[in-house]
Amino acid sequence: MPPDGPNTRASLAADLTRLGLREADMVLVHASLSSLGWVCGGAVAVVQALVDVLGSTGTLVVPTQTMGNSDPRHWSRPAVPEAWWPAIRETMPAFDPRITPSVGLGAVAELVRQWPGAVRSDHPQASFAAVGARAAELMAEHRLDSHLGEGSPLAALERAGARVLLLGVGFDVCTAFHLAEYRVPMPKTEFGAAVRTPDGGRRWVTYTDVATDSDDFADLGEDFERTGAVTRSLVGEATSRLFAADKAIAHAVAWLPLNRKPT
Repeated sequence: MPPDGPNTRASLAADLTRLGLREADMVLVHASLSSLGWVCGGAVAVVQALVDVLGSTGTLVVPTQTMGNSDPRHWSRPAVPEAWWPAIRETMPAFDPRITPSVGLGAVAELVRQWPGAVRSDHPQASFAAVGARAAELMAEHRLDSHLGEGSPLAALERAGARVLLLGVGFDVCTAFHLAEYRVPMPKTEFGAAVRTPDGGRRWVTYTDVATDSDDFADLGEDFERTGAVTRSLVGEATSRLFAADKAIAHAVAWLPLNRKPT
């Protein structure tokens, strides 16, 4: 049966309020525009609805990752011929927080990145973008060797008491769980490389960081939801979830050592 009317800025704001989002909240949003059903105004209406609910004292945060900015020797989806590697390394556009688009995060995240007043963290692969009262504060630190760890906006959001909104997506994309991977005993690490523009120049940078893996996040999220810490309802036509970031991360810290299969 079709809905009674179109999803609009106002109706989405009402749905978000019913879910529990409030004025002055800080919220990390993962969103699937298509899951909401037909929206009058598309991604623009969704972001406007979020900003309307959060008000002038709230802060909207999204992941704006650019993981394709990496050494081509590690590419597999798709791989490229080895003979191309030198040219790719020489010509890969450097990460620039002002213009580099996010990849694979959806229309809502990419629009927030471009929103008036948006602030983006300076990480060439795992950046976040924020709009609102505490945007600059939350995006201020993002260490190269801390994609999603203690030196990232993710940890800043946890410390600030932020919440997570899964807007028509599942726990399999819940970025907050990655912070827990940094806190388990003896986390696995990996080597990485990216090209960026420090001080107006262009150069490849290398680092070692924790190796993250979201393959079991759906199971982790299902277990977390059973604790009763997750509010769930429809936003538009999409099942959506809202919960405190610190509770989700604490649950993941306890769950991962007991349930993650060794690799």
